[in-house]
Amino acid sequence: MSSSDILVIGGGIAGLSAAAALSKHARVAVLEAEEQVGFHSSGRSATMLHYALGDRLVRALTLASRPFFDDPIEDFGELGRRMPVLIHAREDEREALDALETELSLFARLERLDSRAVHELCPLLKDDAVHGIADRNGIRLDPHALLQGNLRQLRNRGGELHTRQRVASIGRSDGVWTVSSDKGESFSAPILVNAAGSWADEVAKLAGVQLLGLAPKRRTIITFDAPSGTELDGLPFAKTVGDELYFAPESGRLFASPMDEVPSDPCDAQPDEYEVALAAYRVEERTIVKVERIHSRWAGLRTFTPDRHPAAGFAPDAEGFFWLAGQGGFGLQTSPAVAAIVESLIAGTPWPAGDVPREELLPDRFLRQAA
Repeated sequence: MSSSDILVIGGGIAGLSAAAALSKHARVAVLEAEEQVGFHSSGRSATMLHYALGDRLVRALTLASRPFFDDPIEDFGELGRRMPVLIHAREDEREALDALETELSLFARLERLDSRAVHELCPLLKDDAVHGIADRNGIRLDPHALLQGNLRQLRNRGGELHTRQRVASIGRSDGVWTVSSDKGESFSAPILVNAAGSWADEVAKLAGVQLLGLAPKRRTIITFDAPSGTELDGLPFAKTVGDELYFAPESGRLFASPMDEVPSDPCDAQPDEYEVALAAYRVEERTIVKVERIHSRWAGLRTFTPDRHPAAGFAPDAEGFFWLAGQGGFGLQTSPAVAAIVESLIAGTPWPAGDVPREELLPDRFLRQAA
């Protein structure tokens, strides 16, 4: 039996960043089912820091996380590079762009672009992209650097990571949670943090805790060649005003996603041919690029709570069981703020995000809704 003060299930960015923050106050151990951290969602994200993702709460968490990425603390190297973000629209989408600009202007300094400026920033768009807003201060995040930085910080503070430890059973006795893995090893702690991503409801079920009703959804990404002669270095992360398509330069090519949200069971997500074809179709519909060959394709799961806000807080029906789930594809860009929130809720440090009401994160909001 390996014992600690806090046991975290899940070695994605949510679990690792929370564990690193908590390791300042307690002995922390992380259990990860796979051979490496960030194997599922965290390692398969497009990893842009931008404000056109989610709603007001997600944007507030992103804004609260921004100083961490601008000036990384000890144990973290360079976490990304500047890349402009362009939201583009056709004439019939102008009203939607106006509304989005109003929302985003509370969080970022934006430029309103006419057709000429849109195409100067992104020459690959078709002529019908006649309106745009640009955030010149976006960041293309490095998920590997972020995961490894949190892991170094955890270990430097005496924390532990146990890989290939898939949870088989969970029990509680005398104020202590005991987790047994499929390898027959056992781990115990009075506080159990459920950061198991798409598997978080399954972990709760093993623990006898009321489920949140999490919904994993698959998202697909493809890579392909840009037209000959395209200067990739200056291209932005370009997104339609609606959730239809985004694309950006990636290692000498372009990557794109149709922004699909396909319901899925928790699994090692694999790309479906329909969504792969849909990505290529939408690229050709919105840009001058012909997707003649797809060089690579992958998929990951983005997991949502019923209100699409993350859940962070102790379960009201199980002492010492802490929910950290439902990051919905924005886990990387909000991880510094969310980790500090977890630290506040467990270790009692000051609340780190004044614009984020804690009641909008606590899991008991779902029980209130059910009542």
